[in-house]
Amino acid sequence: MENFKLNYYFEDMNSFEHKQIFNNATYPWEVLENAKEYIKEKVEKDSVKINNAEISEFVSISGNYIIGEGTKIHANAVIQGPVIIGKNVEIQSGALIRPYTIIGDNCVVGHASEIKHAILQNKAKVASLAFVGDSILGRSARIGSGVICANRRFDQKNITVKNSNSEKIDVGTDFFGSIIGDNSRLGANSTALPGAFIGKYTWILPNVQVRGFVESKKRVFPVMSTRIEENEIIELK
Repeated sequence: MENFKLNYYFEDMNSFEHKQIFNNATYPWEVLENAKEYIKEKVEKDSVKINNAEISEFVSISGNYIIGEGTKIHANAVIQGPVIIGKNVEIQSGALIRPYTIIGDNCVVGHASEIKHAILQNKAKVASLAFVGDSILGRSARIGSGVICANRRFDQKNITVKNSNSEKIDVGTDFFGSIIGDNSRLGANSTALPGAFIGKYTWILPNVQVRGFVESKKRVFPVMSTRIEENEIIELK
């Protein structure tokens, strides 16, 4: 079970303001469940709290929420509580932040990206047109444009992951995305399939489909193959 230990992916969880979510968690999917209860309690205590944030026009905010000082939410973004958004965060136009999400300090969520029940630790950045569902991003992790961190199997069965002995473990839910380690990045238009575990300081290059466990400090390249054939002349309508 070494490849599921939290400290393999996250070096300094104690520096995260919401570090309580890691308490009493053996596996990362337990952290996501902890986060639900933590967010409920936190936002009920300090609900509808905005500390000197900059909210542009046409922004939709519903439910309970906490938005930190210096945060900028651009036009047409949608925030669906309960959520916690930290300090100096930028939520760009058209982004959708769905319930039970925690966004740490100095993070970015790009244009028209969707974040659902996810944890973004400090300085994590999600570029435009991306989806991050039921996932945890480490400190300074990067999600490129068009990246999909998929959170549900095609057959809608529970997500399973493999330990170091290749034994399958049922995570107990049909919604579980990716664990992305500190300072790791997924290049544009790459896809992480449900249950992907990517160690810290690893780069997944553009257009790669990644599944299962990827060790820390690796660089993953796509295998590209193309074929060219003769084409008939057709006038397009």
